Amino acid sequence: MRRIIAAVCLCAALLVSALSSAAEKTYISIATRSTQMVLGTNDNGELLFLHYGARMGAAEQFEGLKTYRRVDYSMDPQAYPAQGGRYYNVPALAVTYHDSDRNTELRYSSHKVEAVSSDMTRTSVTLVDSKTCLEVKLIYEAYYDTDVILASSEITNGGKKPVVLDAFASSAVNLKAGKYLLTHFYGSWAREMQMESELLTHGVKTVENKMGVRTTHTENPSFMLSLNTSTFDENNGEVIAGALAWSGNYRLSFQIDETDQLSILGGINPDASAYPLAKGETFRTPWMIWTFSSSGAGQASRNLHRWARKDGCYSHAKVCPTLLNSWEGAYFDFGTKTLTDMIDDACEMGLEMFVLDDGWFGSTYPRDNSKQGLGDWELNEKKIPEGISYLADYAHSKGMKFGIWIEPEMVSPKSNLAEKHPDWVVCSEGREKTTTRSQWLLDLTNPKVQDFVFGVFDNTMKLAPGIDYIKWDCNRHVEGFGSSYLKEQSRFYIDYIQGLYSVLSRIREKYPDVIVQSCSSGGGRVDFGALNWFDEAWTSDNTEGLSRVFIQYGTNMIYPACITGSHVSAVPNHQTGNVTPLKFRFDVACAGRLGMELQPKNMSESEKEFAKGAVESYKGYRELVFEGDLYRLISPYDGNHYALMYVNEDKSKAVVFAYCIRYQARTKTPLIRLSGLDGSKNYTVKELNVPEGKSCFWGDGKEFSGEFLRSHGINPQLVKLYDSAVFIVESK
Repeated sequence: MRRIIAAVCLCAALLVSALSSAAEKTYISIATRSTQMVLGTNDNGELLFLHYGARMGAAEQFEGLKTYRRVDYSMDPQAYPAQGGRYYNVPALAVTYHDSDRNTELRYSSHKVEAVSSDMTRTSVTLVDSKTCLEVKLIYEAYYDTDVILASSEITNGGKKPVVLDAFASSAVNLKAGKYLLTHFYGSWAREMQMESELLTHGVKTVENKMGVRTTHTENPSFMLSLNTSTFDENNGEVIAGALAWSGNYRLSFQIDETDQLSILGGINPDASAYPLAKGETFRTPWMIWTFSSSGAGQASRNLHRWARKDGCYSHAKVCPTLLNSWEGAYFDFGTKTLTDMIDDACEMGLEMFVLDDGWFGSTYPRDNSKQGLGDWELNEKKIPEGISYLADYAHSKGMKFGIWIEPEMVSPKSNLAEKHPDWVVCSEGREKTTTRSQWLLDLTNPKVQDFVFGVFDNTMKLAPGIDYIKWDCNRHVEGFGSSYLKEQSRFYIDYIQGLYSVLSRIREKYPDVIVQSCSSGGGRVDFGALNWFDEAWTSDNTEGLSRVFIQYGTNMIYPACITGSHVSAVPNHQTGNVTPLKFRFDVACAGRLGMELQPKNMSESEKEFAKGAVESYKGYRELVFEGDLYRLISPYDGNHYALMYVNEDKSKAVVFAYCIRYQARTKTPLIRLSGLDGSKNYTVKELNVPEGKSCFWGDGKEFSGEFLRSHGINPQLVKLYDSAVFIVESK
C-alpha cells in the first residue's frame, strides 16, 4: 500500500490536533456485550491503555486517574508503546529514521468509530510523531455478541525520507493483577498443541517462532492468561485469551515490570525482519484476537469458537464431509483399482468423500517416493491411465465427493521445475541449498512464483470436473532464507506470507466453494491467519487415539472443533506403534471432523460393520460438534479420564465424549458433571455404539433433570485403558 503525504502540512496539522487533544483529554471505549477496553489521553497527549476486562461503565470515570508511578521508572501503560523517551520496556514499535534517530514519541491525533454491521464496530485511533510525521493508526474491531476484539496497527511513513521498522506489534494490552498464570502450547511433529501453564515472574517471557513456515508445530501463536490465581480453571475466574492471525514468524511477549503491571505484545516476529518503509508507504500488521471471560477458560474458548464459526474462519461452520484419505492406506503404491476399491469400501461404510493423497503426479520424475517429482504437477499415467476425471466420476457415481492432495509451495531437486527455475528456490546466495524430506521451498516473495503456485491449484482443479476438496500440504520450514527476487532480504519472512495470502485470495475468488484443508506435516499451520482461507486444518500426522486426546484438547482450547480434521487409522499405529481398540479410535475422532486413514481391505467384516454404525451415528450429532458450544468436563492432564461435551445454542441437545486414558485397576469410575446443560430442562441420556449392547452407564435410556446432570452428573464404568463412550443427551 502506498499513499503520498504532504509531509510538512500534515505534520503541522497533526501537531496542532495533538496539542488540542492533550488539553481536552479524550477517552475511547471499545465494548462488546460483556467486555470493555478503554484508552485515554494524558496531559501530554499520549494515549494510555486504561482497562481491559469486564464492562466498567463510562470511560470518563478515569478522569483524574493517578497511577503513582515514579517518573524514573518508565511511563504509564501506553496503548501502543514506542521505543524512545522514557519508555524502557519491550516496545510495540521501534523505528530507525534516516538520520539514525531511534526515538519515537506518539501523540493522539484523532479517532473515528463506525458501525460496520449490527454486531461489529470498528474504532480507528490515529497517533503521530510530530518530529518525523510517522503515523500509527490503531484499529479495533469489536464483535458484540461473541465478546471478541480484534486489534491491528497501520504504520505510515509520512516523512520525506525512508525509515526502517525494527519492531511492529499488532497490539498491546496492559493489565494489573496479583498473579498471572500463563497457559500456552508447545510440541513437535506428531505431538502438536501440548499444554503448559506457568506463573509469570518479573522480566520478560516470550513465546515465538522463527521457522518461517510450518510455524505451529512447536509453539502456537495463542495463549490463555488466568488472573489472580495459580490454577487453570475451566469455570471460574478472570481469563484473557489471545491469538495472532499470522502464518509466519511471530512473537508473543509478556513483561511484568517493577510495579507488577503486565504488558502483553503480540505480532510478527521482528527477528531478521527489519522492514524498510519508503516515503508514503504503509505497513499493516495482522490481527491480534482478544477475548475476556469472567467465567474461566471454558467461556474464553467458547467466545473464540463462536467468533471463528461466525466471522473468523473461511467456512464459517460449513460441515466438511466424512472422508477416507488414501495416504496411510496406500502411500505411494497404488493404481486405479487400488483407489476404486478404496472408494467402494468407503461408500459401504457410509463415508462421504474420498481423498487421493500424495503420489499421483510426475512423469520424468514419477512421484513413487518422497525423493522426487514435487513441482511437476502432471498426472502419472502409468499409475492412473484413466485419468483423475475417471476417479472423480467414479466417486461421484457412488454419491461421494472427491478430493486430491497438492504441495504447491515445494519443489524436489529431482524435478523438471527445479532444473528449469533454480532461481525460484529459497536460498542464501552462494550457500548450499539444504533439503528436508528431499525438497526445497519455492520463493513466494516472487510474483512469478505466486502465479505458478496459483496455477498448481487452478490446473489441478481442471484435471476433473467437480473436484470438491483440496488438501494443501507444506512439509518443510525455511532454512538459509534468501530470495533472488528481493533486493532487501530482511523483507523475506513477511513478504513470503503476504505472497501466500495473495495466492490464497486469488484462489478463493475463483473457487469460493471448494473445501480446502490446511495441512503442514500435520499441525504446522494451525492459526487464524491460515483459517481465513482454509476450511479446516489437519491437526496432526499422528492419528493414534491416545495421542490425539492431548493434541485435540490443546487445539480446541483456541480453535473450534469444526476445523479439526481427526482420522481413524490402522493398528499398530504408523506413528506410535500403539494398538488401540477401534471403538476408542472412533470415539476420539468423532470429537472433530471425522475421517478414516487406512486400507479398508485390511479390516475385518465386523470392524467394517462397527465403522458403518459409528459413521452413521456421527452424522446424527455432528452438527453439535461443528456448531455447538464446547465444555471441557475433565482434563486429560488432571488424572485418568478425559471428558468433553458439545451443546447446541438452546441447550436442548448435547453429545458427551468420555475416555479412560490410564489403567485404573478397575476400581475407579469418573463422575462427569454435564455443566453445559440447562438446569430447568429434563434430559434423556442415551449411549451410542454400545459394544455387545452393554452400556457402561446404569442410567442409559433414563430421564434426568438438567439440575441433576449438572450438579451430580453421570458415572460411566470406564475403568480400563481405552474404555470410551459417547452419549446423546436430549431434552423432551
